[in-house]
Amino acid sequence: MAMNVIALLGLLALASVVRTASGAGGHDYAAALKKTILYFEAQRSGVLPPNQRVTWRGNSGLFDGKANGVDLVGGYYDAGDNVKFGLPMAFTVTMMSWGILEYGRQMAAGGELRNAMDAVKWGTDYFIKAHPEPEVLYGEVGDGDTDHSCWQRPEDMSTSRQAFRIDPQNPGSDLAGETAAAMAAASLVFRNTYPGYANLLLEHAKQLFQFADKYRGKYDASITVARNYYGSFSGYGDELLWAAAWLYEATEEGCYLEYLARNGDALGGTGWSINQFGWDVKYPGVQVLAAKFLLQGRAGAHAAALQRYRQNAEFFVCSCVGKSAVNVPRTPGGVMYHQRWNNLQFVTSASFLLTVYADYATALPGSGGAVRCPAGAARPFEILAFVRSQVNYILGDNPRGTSYMVGYGGSFPRQVHHRGASIVSVRTDPSFVSCQEGYSAWYPRQAGNPNVLEGAIVGGPDEYDDFADERNNYEQTEAATYNSAPLLGVLARLAGACGTGLEEYQLPPPEAAANQTTSSPLPSRRRPRHHALPSSSPIEIEQNVTRTWARRRTTYYHYSVTVTNRSRKTVRELHLGVSELRGRLWGLDKARYGYVPPKWLPALRAGKSLRFVYVQHGTPANVWVTGYKLL
Repeated sequence: MAMNVIALLGLLALASVVRTASGAGGHDYAAALKKTILYFEAQRSGVLPPNQRVTWRGNSGLFDGKANGVDLVGGYYDAGDNVKFGLPMAFTVTMMSWGILEYGRQMAAGGELRNAMDAVKWGTDYFIKAHPEPEVLYGEVGDGDTDHSCWQRPEDMSTSRQAFRIDPQNPGSDLAGETAAAMAAASLVFRNTYPGYANLLLEHAKQLFQFADKYRGKYDASITVARNYYGSFSGYGDELLWAAAWLYEATEEGCYLEYLARNGDALGGTGWSINQFGWDVKYPGVQVLAAKFLLQGRAGAHAAALQRYRQNAEFFVCSCVGKSAVNVPRTPGGVMYHQRWNNLQFVTSASFLLTVYADYATALPGSGGAVRCPAGAARPFEILAFVRSQVNYILGDNPRGTSYMVGYGGSFPRQVHHRGASIVSVRTDPSFVSCQEGYSAWYPRQAGNPNVLEGAIVGGPDEYDDFADERNNYEQTEAATYNSAPLLGVLARLAGACGTGLEEYQLPPPEAAANQTTSSPLPSRRRPRHHALPSSSPIEIEQNVTRTWARRRTTYYHYSVTVTNRSRKTVRELHLGVSELRGRLWGLDKARYGYVPPKWLPALRAGKSLRFVYVQHGTPANVWVTGYKLL
């Protein structure tokens, strides 16, 4: 449904009388929102507009695309480097657009709607240029290898600006699908204020979706220079479904809803049950959108298929808030934790999905909007209170007392891993800074950056809440656009949350909800199957203790795990989650999202099984299905 942006812009005049909502830590969410939007101006490439507020930046990338015979000036640099990567840029624009569509009224009340829309348009203007033909899309300008050998301001770039594209001979369904999603979502943002532009975006989105679906393949097999930086680990199935969902949202055309329902099994939308959402894996986002269609009564004849999407969306919710059989781990300070390198990207993206799902769930008649989880119901105000705890952690309510939003609060990272921020502004000193001069004179400086990267969300602390504010610590001090994009909507929602009852709910101590998994208290000779998917899942998992022995007063168990395909279809791209593993495992290969069968077993036919084993002492490991496709 389109948002009446004209009416929202009319609310800008109310900004002076809006009361700022504060959390338990007294945080100014409206101020944090302003800073978050400001960060995107620091990431701009191209000719900066007259109303540019980040004044330490200058024009850059003015010849992008020239060598390829196309104008690719504009867009965003993804993080602390000077490369324009299409996949994360498109995800960034999709998430900013979604935030505006859900919480634009709150942004307008804080005087930030126009700035947020400008941030979206800076990205979509570039995508229009990058899509010069129906079946051609430029997905990268510059390459990470040469760029990372150089430490320069974007205004001084002397590295390669070669552009890379996908086309029918070199497909990239994930890249084209995500860009289609971004342009479809953005078309809704501009539908009422700029209808001609919105129609143009929608036409591009439709063409890109057709291109993505017709010529299937992973983009990093075509744009190989992206593989080491933004590799497509989840494949392209999630982006095809993601694009279809956004096109249905933008057009209400039944063919897109039918695509979503008909391809849920084959493309993984109903098979993937994962608690991580980001620039690579979109399945939880697709599942939340599908649940939205269902809850709003827009599913039509496809209600049964969308219900399966919704089950996985609620697995995501339950896992994040700590009420599933398989929960997202948390640090001692209480923030969700997935990985050391840029962990906060998953915190902000999950926080957004939790926020919108809590709001969607209130539409459930007779249930109070509660999400039914294995460990008890998760009510909307509890979900939102958990989101607030995550945002407050980022803003400084953590064991270090550090705000991981640059420029917010009294203590925040000063040595952000960012080329432009770490070198004197071209406005202050226009003298050329070479690659090596940047590395020798600016990169190793112990002082804080000369330019404050206002509003940036850095990678954040490790699993013990530890953080080292050092420029060369890129895993923790580098910021990225996709860290901040989901936060626009969350901060707007929290800033407008006065009187919602949020302040009445107190979270339990982190240690009370920080369990990663649940498992049987004692090993048994035969343990019932254990997986985190709904009972309708065609994948059955059974664990057995096949041997025991004692060594140095410790009893060890040899576990055999059987995974069986109980459906009448072939299972492909099976991913398994294994946690609480304290010993060695044989028979599976480690992958980005858990474990996968060995390469010699690419599929599991109907009625067939695979087996793997592991050895450890004490209770069994927790094994569940992360995802699969049914063909």
